[in-house]
Amino acid sequence: MRKTIFLFLFATLVLANVHLADAQPSRKVVRIGYLGNRQSTSGLDTDGKDFLDELRKLGWIEGQNIAVEQRYWENQVDRLVAQSAELVRLKVDILVTGTGTAAQAAKRATNVIPIVMVRSADAVRQGLATSLARPGGNVTGLTTVSPWVIGKRLELMKEAFPKVSHVAVVGCGGLRPGDPIGRLIGTGQWNEVQDAARLQKIELLPVSLRGLGGIEGALGLVMRERVDALFVTDCATVPADEFIELAVKSRLPATYPFSLFVTKGGLMSYGADERASYRRAAHFVDKILNGANPAELPVEQPTEFELVINLKTAKQIGVTIPPEVLMWANKVIK
Repeated sequence: MRKTIFLFLFATLVLANVHLADAQPSRKVVRIGYLGNRQSTSGLDTDGKDFLDELRKLGWIEGQNIAVEQRYWENQVDRLVAQSAELVRLKVDILVTGTGTAAQAAKRATNVIPIVMVRSADAVRQGLATSLARPGGNVTGLTTVSPWVIGKRLELMKEAFPKVSHVAVVGCGGLRPGDPIGRLIGTGQWNEVQDAARLQKIELLPVSLRGLGGIEGALGLVMRERVDALFVTDCATVPADEFIELAVKSRLPATYPFSLFVTKGGLMSYGADERASYRRAAHFVDKILNGANPAELPVEQPTEFELVINLKTAKQIGVTIPPEVLMWANKVIK
């Protein structure tokens, strides 16, 4: 009799647990649209892996409660526009973009889905935010705009090469007139470089890699004008390889805005720590997925910066980096 009662109670308990489990709603899997520029052979790009690692620390784990739809536009604006529209059609819950240019395309595709940008040259000038303190739309994240960073980069160039007095400022240029996607924020950057150059007593020459003749046309111009060095601006629509190729062919020292250029063979860079920016972007995503309004999340400026120097490239073009500049470097590629 006792055995029968025990079996009855056990069966009742099991059935109750089954019904309880059936009644529990399964947690929604959040779909993240990831708009990167370059893809590695292992799938998600290196910076994107830092982003996912930070999300994991915040409790968002791919394959469990998030799914990531990856797209890479490889500096091709037409592809970027199509990929942005595709991710919107897939009804992702949030969009993450590696650049302000990608954020522009995403914003054109949707004014509803939240967008987190890892960096932008100037979020306000690019029409991504009304102000840094209160973006006012569906876009927030980080922006790299900062006149002092440009000034510091020119200062480091002058410290490394004291005789530099004539510098080519190399940018994108050549975009379709009136196209807001990928448009240069060139006027602002140019003004900031000019202000910094006056302090360093440096004469500037604007050069476009998307102008007449491309790399060869730019090479001819810097050779004719006998510039001493290249100052590469923040530009998402021209591959890093093209800027580096111009520097190698001209055998001129060049400084870049991000370490990506240096790992690909550029000489030196000073700018925001991109890996730190991707980790910070994960916190924006976490806040939004937990109910924060992107319109009220202030756009942040980076707090971590790095100087990266490639000594292999220095040897290749026949220049020497002073020991005191090397001492300041966060990373030296030998």
